[in-house]
Amino acid sequence: MSEAEEEIAYVGLGSNLDDPLLQVTRALKELDGLPATRCVRHSSLYRTRPLGPQDQPDYINAVAVLATALTPEALLDALQELEYRHRRVRRGPRWGPRTLDLDLLLYGRQQLANARLVVPHPELTRRSFVLLPLAEVAPRELEIPGCGSLTDWLAQISDDGVRKLA
Repeated sequence: MSEAEEEIAYVGLGSNLDDPLLQVTRALKELDGLPATRCVRHSSLYRTRPLGPQDQPDYINAVAVLATALTPEALLDALQELEYRHRRVRRGPRWGPRTLDLDLLLYGRQQLANARLVVPHPELTRRSFVLLPLAEVAPRELEIPGCGSLTDWLAQISDDGVRKLA
C-alpha cells in the first residue's frame, strides 16, 4: 500500500518488569520495524501507579503513533509478536505485572468489536496513563470513534499518579 492507503493507529505501551524504561524504549524503536508500518512519533514516557494489584512495581507508559498498511487484526498480531519477543507472559492476575503490554487504542476512525479485538480500546477513556500521553501526540480535535472528543475526556480525568519523565 502507498502512504495514501495507510491508516493512523495509536498504540499504548506499558511495562513494569525487567527494566521497564528499557522495555518501553526498545519497543518504541521496534514498532518502526513492524511490517508495512512506521512509527511517526511517540509521547514522552510516564511513570504511573499500577492499575490492578498494588503489590507490584510502577509502570512506564507511552503512546506511539503508527502509520500502517496492516489491517487492525494483522497489526494486533504484530504487536502480540513484539510482546512475545519481550517475554510477555499472559497467564496470571488481570492487570498483573508484565514485561511489555501493547494495546491497539485507535485505528483510524474505525470501530471494531470481535472476539480478538475491540477498537477503540474499551478502557481508553478511563485511563489517565493513556489519555495524557495520547494528548501529546494526537490532534486536540481528535474524535474517539463512538466516544467523543479527546479534549472532553481529558477534562474528566485526574493526572493523579501519572508523572511525565524528563
